[in-house]
Amino acid sequence: MFNDLSSPLAALATRRSGKPRDLVAPGPDRDQLASIMAVAARTPDHGKLAPWRFVTVGADQRDAFAALLARAYAERKADAGRLEVEANDQFARQAPALVVQLSSPRPDSHIPAWEQELSVGAAGMNLLHAAHAMGFAGGWLTTWAAYSDMVRDAFGAAPERIAGFFFIGTPARPLDERPRPDMAGVATHWTPA
Repeated sequence: MFNDLSSPLAALATRRSGKPRDLVAPGPDRDQLASIMAVAARTPDHGKLAPWRFVTVGADQRDAFAALLARAYAERKADAGRLEVEANDQFARQAPALVVQLSSPRPDSHIPAWEQELSVGAAGMNLLHAAHAMGFAGGWLTTWAAYSDMVRDAFGAAPERIAGFFFIGTPARPLDERPRPDMAGVATHWTPA
């Protein structure tokens, strides 16, 4: 469909999510990550509220992040098994770059909460598109940690919520294409009554 891979449409049409556990170095450096977030911030935003924030977790902070996840999970499930504990530790350490996106609603605004939430999702998608355009792959995960108050409080405060953990790096293997929706089922033409 899009033969010129340097075109913006080709970049959009070829973006795929990478499994964070399969993303390896190199990842974006500090300047590249700043550029990725700057592109992500160029998102539809009714009222110019920026109802989202990005928090980077550096490679030197992954041990602290793993410890946070361990504490939060132990509070949630005191009888966690070894595999669950190891999975949380692996989660904290995957991919070279990690950006935590927070939904930061502005309840004092006249802009409906729903529109603010849509902007959060659009900013997250722009983050993935920007990473792809720079030659990286990204994976957007939530898991239990996105719904943990203890984890959220390490990055922000209520009414903020974690919209996702964005892992960015280089795919260790070719990315899988996933099934896409049948366009006939999701795109129709309106016919007035």
